[in-house]
Amino acid sequence: MSRVTDIRHVGYAVADLDSERAFYRDVWGLREVGAHDGCWHYAAHGNDELFVVRLRQAAQQRIDIMALKADSRADVDVLHDRVVAAGCRIIFAPRALTTLGGGYGFRFFSAEGLPFEISAGVASGAARPLERWEGIPAKISHIVLHAPDHKAMVAFFCDVLGFRVSDWLGDFMCFLRCNTAHHRLAILPGPPCLNHVAYDLPSVDDVMRGIHRLKRTGTDLRWGPGRHTAGNNIFSYFTTPAGFAVEYTSDLEEVDFLHHQPTVHTPSPLVMDQWGIGIGGPHTMPKPEPDPCLFQPAEV
Repeated sequence: MSRVTDIRHVGYAVADLDSERAFYRDVWGLREVGAHDGCWHYAAHGNDELFVVRLRQAAQQRIDIMALKADSRADVDVLHDRVVAAGCRIIFAPRALTTLGGGYGFRFFSAEGLPFEISAGVASGAARPLERWEGIPAKISHIVLHAPDHKAMVAFFCDVLGFRVSDWLGDFMCFLRCNTAHHRLAILPGPPCLNHVAYDLPSVDDVMRGIHRLKRTGTDLRWGPGRHTAGNNIFSYFTTPAGFAVEYTSDLEEVDFLHHQPTVHTPSPLVMDQWGIGIGGPHTMPKPEPDPCLFQPAEV
């Protein structure tokens, strides 16, 4: 069955490009891989995705694109037809991509107006093994979104794009997988927007060393460190200079993509954080607001 198999990158438009570039390069621990069509691109050292963050200057901050991976051009075509049949607005149909790395893909808006791309055949980047205590991201781990009808969005990602439900937190947060990682996507009720992007680090030691580096350079924890129940992953949340939420995580549970059965976890403080020792909580995270450019395609 044709389906989405991973996350490629997230593209942001920001008002202060220099500060955001410096954060991802010098503080967060990504590798700058250059500019193309007015956008700057940043790769994670530990995997071969050409880039995981794309930044450009704009007067109005927004999410430009959330790019997802398919395994082949044929899968891209099938997924495009399913997205069309689901009634989504297409930004452009499958074609050769002119963005960094090329490939073949299409873009569309979700029913909520959030922008997505699905692609195959994108050029690979350089990966290297990460040493313990480097405290830098290996790859994007997952993306968390808000939607006014979050259960309808869950159904779309499962029925149209091939994700599967791994767990629920009560009836308000759903964790979805597209490979053996417990979740690559999670969905919450709320105005249509990005909640946060999480980056996988090799170990708890790397998460803690990363927290140390961020605190030393003036980026304080919003919430954490702790360990969630759904996915069993360690977490620590921060915000970028532009105000976008980001997470360092590790130890995310691996599951059987085809046969894992979901659990419904009853919300409680020690389910949200099994350790119960971190600072902050969901209330200390940025308040979700509708993305200001829903149903407006990015310039690039």
